[in-house]
Amino acid sequence: MDHKPPPPHVVVVGGGLGGLAAASALVNRGLRITLLESRPRLGGRASSFNDPKTGEMVDNCQHVSMACCTNLADFSRRVGIADLFRRESVITFLSPENRISRLRAGIGPAPFHLAESFLSANYLTWNDKLRVGYGLACLARNHDVRPGESFADWLWRHKQSVRTINLFWATVLVSALNERLEQMDVGHARRVFVDGFLLNRSGFQMELPIAPLGELYGARLETWLREREVEVRLTTGVRSIDCGDDAALQGVTLRNGERIPADFVVLAVSYDRVAGMLGETTLAGMPALAGLNRLESSPITGVHLWFDRPVCPFDHVVTPGRFIQWVFNHTAIQGRTATTSTSEDPDGGQYLQIVISAAYDLLAMDKTEIRDAVLADLVEMWPAARDASLVRWWVVTEHGATFAVRPGVDAFRPPQRTPIDGLFLAGDWTDTGWPATMEGAVRSGYLAAQGILDDLDRPARLIRPGLKSGVLAKWLLGRSSRPSVPPDPSRFVPQLDALNPADVAT
Repeated sequence: MDHKPPPPHVVVVGGGLGGLAAASALVNRGLRITLLESRPRLGGRASSFNDPKTGEMVDNCQHVSMACCTNLADFSRRVGIADLFRRESVITFLSPENRISRLRAGIGPAPFHLAESFLSANYLTWNDKLRVGYGLACLARNHDVRPGESFADWLWRHKQSVRTINLFWATVLVSALNERLEQMDVGHARRVFVDGFLLNRSGFQMELPIAPLGELYGARLETWLREREVEVRLTTGVRSIDCGDDAALQGVTLRNGERIPADFVVLAVSYDRVAGMLGETTLAGMPALAGLNRLESSPITGVHLWFDRPVCPFDHVVTPGRFIQWVFNHTAIQGRTATTSTSEDPDGGQYLQIVISAAYDLLAMDKTEIRDAVLADLVEMWPAARDASLVRWWVVTEHGATFAVRPGVDAFRPPQRTPIDGLFLAGDWTDTGWPATMEGAVRSGYLAAQGILDDLDRPARLIRPGLKSGVLAKWLLGRSSRPSVPPDPSRFVPQLDALNPADVAT
């Protein structure tokens, strides 16, 4: 009797978006898939915790997508959570003088579709707008970029003032890239503006989750994977990736000593955990990972405030020139209120989530100081906050929220394929062509899955192209400084021993 060989076994180590994207792309392809996650839930950094007082899910920090994030959108459709996002076609700004401006697409074609909104922005003077316009034109043309230069230095050389840097450039980029301008790579800054705001009329539009992240990427994803015969093992930490004396992949060893054989492994953990799992001997034969110890992290702080009455009149608002950067009204977005409100109307409270990116200055502050600074900003913006009672609050700082997009960082980001047959990497820190975003994480998982299917002679194009460029935008701007779809990673090309920070265009 003929015995059919067992299907190839793929072990995905890590249940963040990179690992989830890889696993989801490999289901229903005749593979046995095991997903291992050390924590008791999926989602990685895009996750929630339970408020012990109310049992309510509280996100670690607000996560926002944009319409230009085509692979995250594809992943959401694939796993059935696309209905848990809502599109925001207008972005609201509140100036330091409490005047409202709104960013929306006008009648013109890309890249001029936002010109009307930009020209009417009341937190910038006409002189500011001329300076910013000149800077945007230079950035779009990739003008005069010097190796290893920070974006702040580039801005100074291109006639930007303190006002335009603080009120325009920092407002957009610190939130988008979670890094200070003086420590930010020019190529990544350019990508945000070109891909997000200039190439396509809808690329800038936000996608906001209408459910907690723990529901979005946790329980729903776990159910979806199990229904498709993926073995999901939570609270299961991996000690090492196992290779034989001939450097052939054998599988993984768990922290409890259990060994799991595997034909393929997708290592989808944070960059600072890779070396420990591979071991010095294995790592020595992988020159592409030599730059991992050069990567650094940037912190994000999320402040959760539950008031006994409405305070913020907007669903969301960007706050240029303030201590806080974004306010998200979760009562309006997700229908969540201050459930322990002591007001006469218990459903009349309001739940706000505040985001402070690149929160280096906050690391030396205690949580009460951070809360008080946020409340002071809210009172200046909306006097109603002075009379409102704060029912409860949380301050959550993720010290390693994202990898830092420092000048030259792309030279240290490895491809998904490794020199060890069957071993792939995933995570937003790998070479995806994108900064530290959910889109970058999904791309990394898709690229790893694509490599596995190539090795099995079942090639499939998983990566989705970016939004179609407007005809005029394509003619004026040309291509982005790196392609929206990264090159096929099926061929491993070791990085040079001498890494050049100049090779960093995104």
